[in-house]
Amino acid sequence: MATKTVTDASFQSDVLDADKPVLVDFWADWCGPCKMIAPALEEISEEMSDQVTIAKMDIMENPDVPGQMGVQSIPYLVLFKDGKPVAQQMGAAPKNALKSWLEGEL
Repeated sequence: MATKTVTDASFQSDVLDADKPVLVDFWADWCGPCKMIAPALEEISEEMSDQVTIAKMDIMENPDVPGQMGVQSIPYLVLFKDGKPVAQQMGAAPKNALKSWLEGEL
């Protein structure tokens, strides 16, 4: 399953009310490191689709949720379980590092 686009309007249903963990990638089109990790997140989304949903939220198009969460630097990855943020990772990392971090948090 490919990454899912999440908006301010869909955040409650797509992330907080989800029946499995959701990793949200807060990103922006102008962010080079965000573009660097995007292919890795797509691959992880395919490989781990039974365990976690990988979602992307464009902070420029959706300022409300990132503002409420205090997102100040991107890329910023937040893992939500049962509607609550349980782990965060800031900045770009190679796919194997992202996947290992995520597997350790699930």
